[in-house]
Amino acid sequence: MTDWTPFTARASDWFRSLRDAICAEFEAIEREAGSDASFEYTPWQRAALEGEDAETGGGTRGLMKGRVFEKVGVNISAVSGGLAKDFAATINGASAQQNAFTATGISLVAHMANPHTPAVHMNTRFLTTTKAWFGGGADLNPPLPYDEDTAEFHAAFKAACDAHGEGYYDRYKAWADEYFYIPHRKVHRGVGGIFYDHLECADEAAWEANFAFTRAVGEAFLAVFPKLVRRRMGMDFTPADKAQQLEWRGRYAEFNLVYDRGTLFGLKTGGNIDAILMSLPPEATWS
Repeated sequence: MTDWTPFTARASDWFRSLRDAICAEFEAIEREAGSDASFEYTPWQRAALEGEDAETGGGTRGLMKGRVFEKVGVNISAVSGGLAKDFAATINGASAQQNAFTATGISLVAHMANPHTPAVHMNTRFLTTTKAWFGGGADLNPPLPYDEDTAEFHAAFKAACDAHGEGYYDRYKAWADEYFYIPHRKVHRGVGGIFYDHLECADEAAWEANFAFTRAVGEAFLAVFPKLVRRRMGMDFTPADKAQQLEWRGRYAEFNLVYDRGTLFGLKTGGNIDAILMSLPPEATWS
């Protein structure tokens, strides 16, 4: 059985470096808009379950509220310990009897001031139980969709997928379309992207391949999303445009609170509530 400890540390280090690069780029965009907004970083420690060692890791919430990014969170975490026994059976490779886990990753959600600028979500992660696997993806959530933006976003992730696995893009695009769907509204959350999970590591070679793909996903996001922001952030908008943005933010909140597995995992594993719920928009409406 592989000791995944050093691999978890490598993944965690890379998630932190990706966080730093993304935050620097987002702050640069704020400067271009004449804003001095910067990320505020708040560390947190995981709440250990009864009987666990107190040293079970934690993370850092990064939050910025600016002129372009009305609210953007970029969080990193590296936690370990035991899953609650009633929850363990829902997690890949875990059970009530074998409930030990580690999890490290980066999670990003950006809600934009201008309704022409798309909101976005991105996450990549590495987890271990009795198994080890990567997951992640990104999806675009424009209140006012532009075909050009949607095509460019998908093209970036298709290129990342095609370089690492035959059929990856078609499979993970379809998975995103299925996952980012709001059944009670009968609408998709946005215009899609890719979503993958349980990309299992049978050995070190598989880990290296899956880690390379996960890095490519993060790098594709960093390459494409700032382009879309710069393209749309200065556009004029109407009160009707803003009303549509707030309505679609309500849909986003509904998905994250009702269906999102990452929200549930964070709450069930002793994560920081403010970091978990940073995905919620700063303002939304319901008719």
